[in-house]
Amino acid sequence: MSSMAASGARAVWDVSDGLILATVEIQVTPERVFQALASREICEWWVRPGVFDTREWDGDVRVGGHWKASGMARGKPYVLQGEFLEVDPPRKLVHTWQLAGAPSPMDGVTTVSYTLEATESGTKITLRHWGYASADQTTATGIGWETSFEKLAQFLR
Repeated sequence: MSSMAASGARAVWDVSDGLILATVEIQVTPERVFQALASREICEWWVRPGVFDTREWDGDVRVGGHWKASGMARGKPYVLQGEFLEVDPPRKLVHTWQLAGAPSPMDGVTTVSYTLEATESGTKITLRHWGYASADQTTATGIGWETSFEKLAQFLR
C-alpha cells in the first residue's frame, strides 16, 4: 500500500487490489459538498496543476444518468465518462469512470464512491475508487484524488 501525505486531504492506495481510498474534512455542510461533487463546479477542483485540468463537465445526476468530463492531461485532450449508479443527496454518490473511446465498454471501467458524513465542523468525505488493473494507473489516480481533494477544500472555504 502506498500513500501521499498532504495538508488535510489524504489518499492511500493498494496497487495489488487496484483500490484508492481518499478522505478530507471540509468546513461546509454535506449539502454544499454534494453540490460541488455533482455539478459543473467540478471544473474548479478536479485538477492537478501541471498534470491535468478539467475544463468541461456535464451530468444527468440521477441513477442511470450519465456524466462526461473533458480537459487537458499532460498537454493532450482527454474525455472521461460514466454512469451514476447511486444518488442519495447529500449522503452518497456512486458512478462509473471510464476513458471515452476505450476499445470496449468494460475496458478500463472503474467505480467511484463518495460518502459524505456530517461532523461537528462540517463534512468528512470518504472516497473509494476501485477496479484498476494497473499499478501505475492506481498510483497516478491516487495522487490525483489527493490533490483534487486539497483543491476542493480550498474551493469550498
